[in-house]
Amino acid sequence: MMHTAVDANGPVALAAQAVSVRLGRHPVLHGVTAALPRGRWTCIVGPNGAGKSTLLKALAGLLPLQGGRVELLGRALQDWPRRARARTVAWLGQAEPGGDDLTAWDVAMLGRLPHQPWLGAPSPADRRAVEEALRLTQAWDWRARPLAQLSGGQRQRVLLARLLAVQAPILLMDEPLAHLDPPHQADWLALVRGLTRQGQTVVTVLHELNMALHADELLILDAGRVRHQGPADDPATHRALEQVFGQHIAVRPLDAGAAGADGVSARWVVLPKEPVFAEGGEVASAPRARPGAFICEEVCHAHRTRSC
Repeated sequence: MMHTAVDANGPVALAAQAVSVRLGRHPVLHGVTAALPRGRWTCIVGPNGAGKSTLLKALAGLLPLQGGRVELLGRALQDWPRRARARTVAWLGQAEPGGDDLTAWDVAMLGRLPHQPWLGAPSPADRRAVEEALRLTQAWDWRARPLAQLSGGQRQRVLLARLLAVQAPILLMDEPLAHLDPPHQADWLALVRGLTRQGQTVVTVLHELNMALHADELLILDAGRVRHQGPADDPATHRALEQVFGQHIAVRPLDAGAAGADGVSARWVVLPKEPVFAEGGEVASAPRARPGAFICEEVCHAHRTRSC
C-alpha cells in the first residue's frame, strides 16, 4: 500500500498523474502518481530497475508518455513554452557529455542559454550567474581548463555549476554524487540545504541511501510503481525502504551521543544485513555493526565534520 504524506492542496512543484512510460517495448513506469512539494528536497530511491531515472526524465519532459500527464507548477508540462520551461526546470543527468573541448567556464555558461536571445552575447548578469555557480561548486580555479583535462569529480562539479547557473526554481538531478569524494558529497549536501532554504525545489535520484535520508521527502519506487512517499525521518518511510530492498538493509538511528554541537540528533543510517546461519541453512538476518560507530567513524564525512 502506498502512503503519500504530501498535502494535495499544498504548493506542488511537479506532479505525475497516472504516468506510464515504455522504453522500446519494455514498460518501465506503470501509472505513477506523485506530488512533489515546492521548496523541499525530494529524493527518489529504490532498487535497480525500479524506474527512478525514467520517472525523473518524465518529470523533466525528456521522455514521451504512454499514459497520464505531468504538471509543472499546476500547469500541464506540454503547455509551457520551451524557453519558459527551460528557465523554470534545470536538469543534470547521468554521465552527460559536456563537450570535452569546452572550458569549464563555457560549459557553465550553457546554463544561461534559456535567458539569452538567439545568438546573443552573454550579459553581465549571465557572467555573474556563472561565476557564482562555479564558486559554489568550487570549480572556479579551473574555469579556463577544458573538460577533457579534468578528473571525473571535477567534471561533475562543472556540470553541477551549469545546473546552478540556470537559476531555476526547480532542479532535477540524476545521480549527482557520481565521482564525488566524501568531502565534496558533504559540500553538495550543504548546497542542497542552502537551495531549499532559499525556496528552491530539489528532486534527486540517489543510490546512496545514507545521503538520501537527509532529504525532506523520500519517494520510493519498486518495479515501476510508487510504493511509498513520506518524510525521510518517518518510521513508516524507513520500514517501506527496508521492504523494497527485500529486508537486506536496516534503517537505524545513530547513537544519541553522535549528535553534533548544533544539537541536531535526528540522524539515521542504512546498514546492510548480514545473514545469520545455523545448521540447516540461513535462518535470519542481522544489521552490521553499531550504527553510530559505523556511520560516524567509517562513512559519513559530513557528520564527522558537522557540515551536514
